[in-house]
Amino acid sequence: MKKVAIYCRISTTNKRQDKDTQLIPLKSYVESRDWQVYEIYSDEMSGSKESRPALDKLMQDAYKRKFDAVIVFRFDRFSRSTKQLITALETFRSLGVDFISYQEAIDTTTPAGQMMFTMISAFAQFERAIIQERVRAGLDKARAKGKTLGRPKADIDIDLIRELREKGLTIMKIAEEMNVPKSTIYDYLSKIPSLSE
Repeated sequence: MKKVAIYCRISTTNKRQDKDTQLIPLKSYVESRDWQVYEIYSDEMSGSKESRPALDKLMQDAYKRKFDAVIVFRFDRFSRSTKQLITALETFRSLGVDFISYQEAIDTTTPAGQMMFTMISAFAQFERAIIQERVRAGLDKARAKGKTLGRPKADIDIDLIRELREKGLTIMKIAEEMNVPKSTIYDYLSKIPSLSE
């Protein structure tokens, strides 16, 4: 028998909301499919918060394969962010956990639901590709204008490094003395072969 996790969320800002508005039809849906409710995960907080106690526990239990499917009343009860929703759906798919959104009639246990999920994932991938393309174009434009990208280089006194190295200090001690990473000292010493050993 398929074990199903029910997730519901009501907002703390609207005191008139009642969890049963979501839970009654969700339980009924699970029973109509002859499935078993594994656990009800319930949050009372804004959907804009990505980290929520019950949702976090649901995701942890999904990784432990404690249930076979997750059902929610509506997408916005699960997540207000498209990115968070897609990430969760992709996680569920990789774990072999089905996802059902009651009101949107998305049910990945059916061929139609799987097709809808594939389309949603494709759009999300397309959106990511466009963002990456824009970032690359922006970096290329900045380089073409002669802008230096990345973190500014630390202002290092090469003579001080030479002096400390000649005194016999280790690279770690020099890095501590100058308050810079060891890798920075290695980089500068590589330009002075006689001191890099």
